[in-house]
Amino acid sequence: MALKRRNKADASFNMSSMTDFVFQILVFFMLTSSVVHPNAIKINLPQSNVQTKAKPLARVVIDENLNYYVGFGSEKERPISFDELEPWLQNEAATEPDMYVALYGESTVPLGEVVKVLSIANTNKFKLVIATMPLDKKQ
Repeated sequence: MALKRRNKADASFNMSSMTDFVFQILVFFMLTSSVVHPNAIKINLPQSNVQTKAKPLARVVIDENLNYYVGFGSEKERPISFDELEPWLQNEAATEPDMYVALYGESTVPLGEVVKVLSIANTNKFKLVIATMPLDKKQ
């Protein structure tokens, strides 16, 4: 007596769950990449063992050639002269009164340049944080 199988095994692979997973990963990376805005100007920050949790809105960058750059929110940093810095910060503070100003300074920038920006922040009562890199534990 010959017995036959009634159900045949289907050898095809269903890709719908795999495409759903890939789509979700794609959406995740698209959303997170729009939130992250790295500094376009590469500077070597000084190191510190204390890091701030404040989310700065305005950024002031001083590179090794003492060039100033500013950026607000997610916009890219643009060059600015030191004389234009205070009016620019005042203008941005008028639109966002609770803004934090982050100062990104190359580790070789003279202290006098940093003090000039600190003086502007103190005069105008801006909340200022100095950006640093985490302290290297190997040293």
